[in-house]
This record gives sequence, C-alpha cells and structure tokens, in this order.
Amino acid sequence: MAEESWEKQDETQGFRMNPSAPSFSFNPSASAFVPGGNAKPPSTTEPMDNEKVEVKPTPAVKLEIKAEPKKEEAKEVKGVDARAAEAVAKKMEEVNVAEGSKPSAPAPVPEEEEEEGPEVDVDDSELDPREHLNVVFIGHVDAGKSTLGGQILFLTGMVDDRTIQKYEKEAKDKNRESWYMAYIMDTNEEERAKGKTVEVGRAHFSTEKKRYTVLDAPGHKNYVPNMIHGASQADVGILVIAARIGEFETGFERGGQTREHAQLAKTLGVTKLIIAVNKMDDPSVHWDKKRFDEIIAKTTPFLKSCGYNPKTDISFVPVSALQGTNIRDKLSSEVCEWYEGLSLFQTLDNLPPADRNSKAPFRMPIIDKYKDSGTVVMGKSEAGLIRVGQGLCVMPNKSKVKVTTLWQDESEVVAARPGENLRIRLSGVEEDQVLPGFVLCSRKSLVPVVNHFEAQLVILELLEHKSIFSAGYSAVLHVHSIVEECEVTRIVAVIDPKTKEKKKAKFATSGAMVICRISVRQAVCLEKFSDYPQLGRFTLRDEGRTIAIGKVVKLPSPKEQ
Repeated sequence: MAEESWEKQDETQGFRMNPSAPSFSFNPSASAFVPGGNAKPPSTTEPMDNEKVEVKPTPAVKLEIKAEPKKEEAKEVKGVDARAAEAVAKKMEEVNVAEGSKPSAPAPVPEEEEEEGPEVDVDDSELDPREHLNVVFIGHVDAGKSTLGGQILFLTGMVDDRTIQKYEKEAKDKNRESWYMAYIMDTNEEERAKGKTVEVGRAHFSTEKKRYTVLDAPGHKNYVPNMIHGASQADVGILVIAARIGEFETGFERGGQTREHAQLAKTLGVTKLIIAVNKMDDPSVHWDKKRFDEIIAKTTPFLKSCGYNPKTDISFVPVSALQGTNIRDKLSSEVCEWYEGLSLFQTLDNLPPADRNSKAPFRMPIIDKYKDSGTVVMGKSEAGLIRVGQGLCVMPNKSKVKVTTLWQDESEVVAARPGENLRIRLSGVEEDQVLPGFVLCSRKSLVPVVNHFEAQLVILELLEHKSIFSAGYSAVLHVHSIVEECEVTRIVAVIDPKTKEKKKAKFATSGAMVICRISVRQAVCLEKFSDYPQLGRFTLRDEGRTIAIGKVVKLPSPKEQ
C-alpha cells in the first residue's frame, strides 16, 4: 500500500526527471532519510472515484540540484569533492549533446613549433665542412656532356671497372664504341639507343675541398625545358664545346644550342661558367693551340653580352672527355706543350665560395615528391638552415608540416645548410596535396603567392610572326621549378640600355629592355629578385624558343591580390 501511495504522489505532484540536472551523488555525512516526517500518514481506505484526494507535500527534506554548465563552477559546489565535480561536468556535457546543444569549446592549445633561421641552433660538428656545389653540364647536342660526366664519376671512384667493361660491351654491340662513358649518366634505354640525353642525369662526387652534384642536362633543342629544370638548381655551369672542325661552328651559330644554353644559364642563376673545350684529342685538332684560341676569341664577346665578366666569371679548360685528359690530373707537357693552366677539378676547387644566406628564413622550391612512410619532397634549399623536428609550411596551400627525416644527397643528416640537395620526409601533409613548384618555407615568413607581378625583362629575339612585344603577348613562364602560362598585361616603360633612362611606351621589339606587368593563370610562389634571387629570376619561352629573360622587381600587396 505504501508503494501505491508513492506512485500516486508522483502522479499528482507532477514530479519529472530533469535531464539537465547533474547525476545525484551520495553524501555519507547527511542524516538518515525518514519518509513521512511531520506529514500525516495516508489513509488506509481507498477513495471513491468522484472523491478528490488532497496530498500535501512533505517539507521534511529539501533536495536542491543546481545545474553546473561549466567545469570551473563545479569547484564552488559545497559538500562535493573534486572527483564529484568532474563527474557532474561530464554528465552535463553528455546531456547537452543529447539535447542538441553545443558544449562549450575548450580553449585552443597553442602548437609547439620550432622556427628556422637564426633561431635554429645547428652545431658546426653536425655539418660537413666542405662546401657543396651543383654543377650543370650544358652545351650543344653531341658535344660530349654525358661522356664528361661519366668520366668524372669513373675518375673519382664512383663507378668500378667491371661496370665500365659492361657498358663498353653494350656500346660495342650497338656499333657505338665511343658512347660507353655516356652510359654512366644516360641510364634510360631510349637515351642509350639514340645517343641523346633526355632527362637531367644526377650523380655525386667529391674532392678534398668540396662536394659536387653533377647535373647532366640534355643538349637537344626539343628538351630545353628539361635543361632549364636542371640549370635552375645549379651554382656552376660547365659549357661543353666540341673543338672538332665543324662541330663548334654548328653549335655556336644561329640555331645552335651553345648560345641559348649560355643565356639560360646566366638567367637561371649560374654565376660561374667553365668552358670545357672537349675533343681536343680529335685528329682534326690534335691539341692545336690555334683552334683553342679561336674558340676563346669567338665565344668571349658573346658570353660577355650574356652578363658574364670574362676576367672573374669565365674559365677555359681544354679536355678530352673520352680519354680523361686534363680532368682530374693536370695536362702533361708530353701531351700538350703550350697549356700551363689548371685541370678541370683544380678549376672547380679554386672557385670562390657561393654567396648564400644561412640566417634568412628557410626557402626550398619543391621539384619532385613521392610517398615513402609519409610524404617525401625533393629540392635544393636556397636560403636558411633546416634541421629534423623543425616546423615549416608548404605554400601556396599553407599546410603546416614538420620535418621528420632529412637526407643530404644519399646520407641521412640532422641539419643542412642552404645550397644542399635535400630529400625531406614531412608529417602533416599528404603526398597528393604537394605539387612540383610549391615552396617549403618558414612559418613566420611565408613566401608570397601572387597571380600578377612587375618585372624587368630583356627581350632576346621574338618570333618572326610575333615581332611586337606588347600588352596581350602570351608566353610560357619558367621560374625555379614552375612552368606556367602567362600574359603581358601592360608595358610600364622601356629602358635605354646606355643611359638607363625609362621612357613610356606601348610596345617593344627584339633587343629592348622593358619593365612590364605579367599575369599568370594560376597563383604562383615568387619572391623579389633583390630578396631571393633564385625565386625571382625567370625566362619566357614561346613556341620552343627563349624570347626573354627577366627578374621580379615588384610584387602586389595582399590587398591588391
């Protein structure tokens, strides 16, 4: 009967569970609960259907349960210890979610990140004391670039005699006995069959003073974009010229790749150029001094017009790539009586140190990527230091990443200087979210992302059917590892080459120097040439020919984007 009375009391009082109330916790210090208290006992007789029953509330015990929406207020609840307060707050969040209300979001926890530049603490003992240089072999097709690269690797012990014998047999079977050294650099079957380099070959060698990465660029005009890709990573260029009668003239005259490669090399940041006069052992030359002097006399004025200083930036070295003469060891007087200069290795080792800013924010254009226990990106660091554990950003998509593993050439390292060829395993980004042309940079100093910019251009030679350079001119932009279609939107001024005076103009022709505004279809990562030269110099190509070289002089502000 008592249970029936409690049920009726619940129904008549309209008592309902409050879902927003916290869970009830037992208080062991409270007095025992006595049902009824001062209330009158309920009647033992059942009322009639039409009889109204009045049930008075029981004032003996008051239960007050206050909602506690925040975790901080739980500490103020009297009589409830810290564990009970946490249980109340947790229950409140569960009830709020059940009702569709959003719980209060916790305060964001700041990410721990390591910054590069001066804040990156790199011990010199962690780094190789020898300077690293990227050396690109450029020149006309069949000048002997791949053979020279293969001979260098053989002389430095990077290729053993057994491999050389294997390549020599393969070349003999194809009736190409003189190509066997080129097989060291040309690993593709298509390249070996045609005798033409297509992709940029890459290899490493070192001397006592410096470490080098060889970049064997293709010489054929159809593969100039690949040559640009290789030369954009280079610090030093070796322009290979064939001394054989007829070959030098073919490569250097109009239409040959010797001229275009030299122009592109200067534009792409190759500040030092070594002219390796190859095939001096050919029967038509036989180490003739007159032929060597003739090549110097014809090429020096042109190289000077490209921007090279003949006294400080250019060196001429006679070599025989096939025989390995004057490459590692100095040319003996028995072979050539008149040459008293340095060998090719000695010339490389005596080059002044490259100007690199290790205190600047980190910059590395991405040239390739792949997946290997994470996302691995490849490129040449242009500025700033980098180490394992460092926090960086991938632009233009602003993905925050962390360096988990770092490789320099083929060796795993903990830190690296600018100018190194790096492979970096990143966490925080997927492989399909990274593309060649993106830039890995500092989080505190992001590389600008623009869709138009102002540039200073030198127009080399326009196409016959497009001889006017004006607003609306379209071409292909090559800048660091980016290849993007672009359009000239405005000619700001034409610069007089003698007085450097700027004059307003609406168009320009071949040979002119102009300041113009260029727009690209998709936003690209660029820097001003004065801040980061390698990210601010570019070339314009049209229908397979280089028409202009230039540098970025002004970028739009974020408000102008």
